[in-house]
Amino acid sequence: MGKIRINNMSFNTYNGVFAEEKKLGQKIEVDCEMTYPIETKVRTDNLEETVSYADVYDTIAQFVAHHNYNLIESLANNLLHEILRTYPILDDVRLRIRKYSVPIAGIFDNIEIEVQGANDHE
Repeated sequence: MGKIRINNMSFNTYNGVFAEEKKLGQKIEVDCEMTYPIETKVRTDNLEETVSYADVYDTIAQFVAHHNYNLIESLANNLLHEILRTYPILDDVRLRIRKYSVPIAGIFDNIEIEVQGANDHE
């Protein structure tokens, strides 16, 4: 089964529980991995045989720009369902969202949330 990946998309968001996060915002990164049967569906070098990763990028960028949540888990879940709904030809989608400015007294690179879901093709 084929995989299409868009890695390290970077966005400024206002997601978070604390007032500072909602006011100042912070950088997040998003990875999107899409499962699609490239091996059997892409036969004639035509974009209509696959999913446009440019369109998927735009869907993610627009969603992140217009939706703010207290929890990054909520952002991940709702974005996952938006991608699955918008691109029903995809078999499976896995998202990883990394948040860098987290109000935790400690040393770490980021917090990462991963969600995965499938379209029901039955």
